Amino acid sequence: MIAPLAFVIGLSMAKEAIENWHRFMQDMKVNMRKLRVHSGEGVFSLKPWMNIRVGDVVKVEKDQFFPADLLLLSSSYEDGICYVETMNLDGETNLKVKRSLESTLFLDDDSAFKDFNGTIKCEDPNPNLYTFVGNLEYERQVYPLDPSQILLRDSKLRNTGHVYGVVIFSGHDSKVMQNGTKSPSKRSTIEKQMDKIIYVLFTLLVLISLISSTGFAIKTKTQTPSLWYLQVEAHDDDARLYDPTNASLSGFYHLITALILYGYLIPISLYVSIELVKVLQAVFINQDLNMYDEETGTPAQARTSNLNEELGMVDTILSDKTGTLTCNQMDFLKCSIAGVPYGIRSSEVELAAANQMAMDLEGHVGHFVRSSGQNGQEIELEAVTASKDSSGTLIKGFSFDDNRLMNGNWVQEANPDVMLLFFRVLALCHTAIPEFNEETDSYSYEAESPDEGAFLVAAREFGFEFCRRTQSSIFVRERDPSSQEFVEREFKLLNLLDFTSKRKRMSVIVQDETGQILLLCKGADSIIFDRLSKSGRIFEEATTKHLNDYGEAGLRTLALAYKKLEESEYISWNEEFIKAKTSIGGDREAMLERVSDMMEKDLILVGATAVEDKLQQGVPQCIDKLAQAGLKIWLLTGDKMETAINIGFACSLLRQGMKQICISTNVDMLNQDSKKAVKENIELQITNAYQMIKLEKDPHAAFALIIDGKTLTYALEEDLKHQFLNLAIDCASVICCRVSPKQKAMVTRLVKEGTGKTTLAIGDGANDVGMIQEADIGVGISGVEGMQAVMASDFAIAQFRFLERLLVVHGHWCYKRIAQMICYFFYKNIAFGLTLFYFEAFTGFSGQSVYNDWYMLLFNVVLTSLPVIALGVFEQDVSSEICLQFPALYQQGPKNLFFDWYRIFGWMGNGLYCSLIVFFLNIIIFYDQAFRAGGQTADMTVLGTAMFTCVIYAVNCQIALTMSHFTWIQHFLIGFSIVAWYVFLILYGMMPPELSGNAYRIFVEALAPAPLFWLTTILVTIACNLPYLAHISFQRSFSPMDHHVIQEIKYYKKDVEDRHMWTRERSKARQETKIGFTARVDAKIRQFRQMLQKKSSVLSPRVALAATRT
Repeated sequence: MIAPLAFVIGLSMAKEAIENWHRFMQDMKVNMRKLRVHSGEGVFSLKPWMNIRVGDVVKVEKDQFFPADLLLLSSSYEDGICYVETMNLDGETNLKVKRSLESTLFLDDDSAFKDFNGTIKCEDPNPNLYTFVGNLEYERQVYPLDPSQILLRDSKLRNTGHVYGVVIFSGHDSKVMQNGTKSPSKRSTIEKQMDKIIYVLFTLLVLISLISSTGFAIKTKTQTPSLWYLQVEAHDDDARLYDPTNASLSGFYHLITALILYGYLIPISLYVSIELVKVLQAVFINQDLNMYDEETGTPAQARTSNLNEELGMVDTILSDKTGTLTCNQMDFLKCSIAGVPYGIRSSEVELAAANQMAMDLEGHVGHFVRSSGQNGQEIELEAVTASKDSSGTLIKGFSFDDNRLMNGNWVQEANPDVMLLFFRVLALCHTAIPEFNEETDSYSYEAESPDEGAFLVAAREFGFEFCRRTQSSIFVRERDPSSQEFVEREFKLLNLLDFTSKRKRMSVIVQDETGQILLLCKGADSIIFDRLSKSGRIFEEATTKHLNDYGEAGLRTLALAYKKLEESEYISWNEEFIKAKTSIGGDREAMLERVSDMMEKDLILVGATAVEDKLQQGVPQCIDKLAQAGLKIWLLTGDKMETAINIGFACSLLRQGMKQICISTNVDMLNQDSKKAVKENIELQITNAYQMIKLEKDPHAAFALIIDGKTLTYALEEDLKHQFLNLAIDCASVICCRVSPKQKAMVTRLVKEGTGKTTLAIGDGANDVGMIQEADIGVGISGVEGMQAVMASDFAIAQFRFLERLLVVHGHWCYKRIAQMICYFFYKNIAFGLTLFYFEAFTGFSGQSVYNDWYMLLFNVVLTSLPVIALGVFEQDVSSEICLQFPALYQQGPKNLFFDWYRIFGWMGNGLYCSLIVFFLNIIIFYDQAFRAGGQTADMTVLGTAMFTCVIYAVNCQIALTMSHFTWIQHFLIGFSIVAWYVFLILYGMMPPELSGNAYRIFVEALAPAPLFWLTTILVTIACNLPYLAHISFQRSFSPMDHHVIQEIKYYKKDVEDRHMWTRERSKARQETKIGFTARVDAKIRQFRQMLQKKSSVLSPRVALAATRT
């Protein structure tokens, strides 16, 4: 008993040690990265990250990570700007622009730091990624600092030769480390429940041991004095064990004997078997070719085998966006110019929705056909087709297809002047940097946002190629429509009005070669439309319709507008702008906003753009399948709210008709009101939203909760978090945007602890590590954002779409395998262990075992261990294809149908029944019955061997009845277990009597020749398994579970003979969902039914009237 326990503990320790060693080596790899640090006298030398201290001046080269939180002092650009990629922090792939203070611009080479000295006073270390408060004291001047001068650890320097910075926070004080969470120890739900069962069995063990020791003490006191053959000499060592004068002490000694004897009730070997089974299950997950990504050559990886069965019990999925759902790629797909839509290619959402709708209608065709025959009419669902690029080549960022705009054909359209302005807005209104690619002989772009990159690629393909930028000008190569030759034009960049999440727009003021000053603006349609002049609304109605269509197709949209400026008007405004820009104080941003608003009004609308945030392959279908499986999906992203909402539509977490609940706090409220007032406002929003949901009478109504990071800060506080969680649970989908890594972890913890159900977090970047570690199961995607998420995860996959198979197939299988395996283990140990108790009671609580010691040793190690391992590794209630076709089967895990207390006690009761049958039938048959040919009755060894044979047969037949899926392996192992018992009996009986004892030649001479032995084995085996056989027969006939129905259909090949029935069963076997393509299709079908009802209600009175007239 001790050896298996020590083996299990040792195995667990070794596994934990290996995992910790890998984590340590990963940390050391980061800590030993080298960087140039100022060592004095203007000299910079290489130092490892681990030796960098606060106050050090460092030089970071292009494409290097920042080793700590730095204050930007200067860069290789004259104006002190640099471009930073924050993918590891917020998941955004777009570049951020950082600007140094003008007072430190002169620090542009190593020697400039020879006599540099300054003081920084700033806030204490904190996890807030988007705020910073501090001052730089330099040469008796105080300069205020803000987040635009801060370079955060784990960001990467891009498109900038080098920067100089001073360390503000290092190590665990840096903001990204402050967002980290302690890695918790994870155990599966089944494992935790198994501990409770062990407590129950241990209680049973103590109880029957107490009964046995009490019975022994009573018998010792009352009967031992009169039984001469049990008398023990006083000087004998065993005298105290049978002392009638001190029966209590004798009973205590017997208690120890009983605890050891009945110890087989506690299945210590179960832990060994489970560890082995889980390792083999992990191997099958790793070897699954359906989760192998051919493009990257990356297989699925079970990084821990402890949580295999937990994959089948997930209730809520919390997912990152960038790199997890999306490909970090934006494609220009459609546009509307001068009220005319362009672009005939369909989005992925439209294509997938159309395919899903067509498939779904196979089961609903009878509801929509109005008349049959060749000329019959049908109510048609929208048809969506994809067009192919005429050239056959793919252009990254450009999936547009419409010859009306290509190759200069746009000049033949109705409004070429408006189109020219549209293309120039695309080519000029941005902050991107061009990079010439010699291989393609064209320019690629590093932009602040992926949208900008897609716009510039589109402008290039339309014939307006942005090619060069200086501090004061932007150069564009424009294709002449008539000659098709490129002409380089210079536009003087007068002003740049940046995009912010509050402004939701961006503008540039440029002067063309004719001297005309133009304001070019792009932004959210709601913002742009509010700023249009009366004469600038000519195309508003048509453009609005197109924007709605694009939104339904899951596309990201922006409106484009312009304004012509008089020189005097511009000069007057520019003076105000410069004054606001150079002001120092807390109201600087407000002043800039006010001056910008003065300029950005009375605009003229030119059109709108629609870009597709490319989802990873199969993401919408995967989300739809997971929703059908009854899983809830939350989206946690560091992106802006608009971006998150667009992706929500793209992957069908959101859809048209879904009511959006936006819980937010505007910036003005945060600045002006107290924290208490802000919290009260948020609480009021949550309460009103909760009441609105509860009062909703439409059963098909769907709600989506959208909340930003600042508001979430208050919503996660102790007195508000449960109200927020209750609201979120009642919503079909939840999107948390602009959240920090720490907030991701806190939301995950809230869902895990608040609902008490299993959570799964999936992400691919360092910003997802916290929630991956916090969730019950963490899944890392080995994407473009590094391996931090994978290193912290429990399972790793290459694409989000593989999550479907990981959960719906492997999760479902592993849950049922482990649950059935554990229940069976308890059953067989109770069936075996209680026979020892019965026999001891039968023999006057003597402590005598009916079985040979070798029998008991081999029971769990050889004779019954292999079939149960086969059950845990190979069992399948249905095939993987059926699991994917019937996703509702997955709900057997979250509902814990195979490991609830009802089923556990049912298996224990089955074990109790089996033990009673084995013992009493053998006692009745062998007690005074002539057993051998010579008339001898059975002795204790014969009885024990016969009982043990019955146990072996009963438990192995039981596992055969339990299995649904057989291969030659199961057949072989069950047969081997039974045959091995007979082989052991023969070999053991052949040993000398000194070794075999009373079992000498017992099988060959005593058992095998006796027909009674074989008849008893058959009788007891049938009697033991008959109730279970009757139970499963009754259940399958009158109360079948979902997989029972599917098994019957497959067995009788009804899925081939009756396809309509099979399709109908498939449509039934999905959980009612309000997200995913299925929800969209269902909504469309309800819409058509309403149309039919309206038409029929209109036609009915006409028919009645015609009948009256006739």
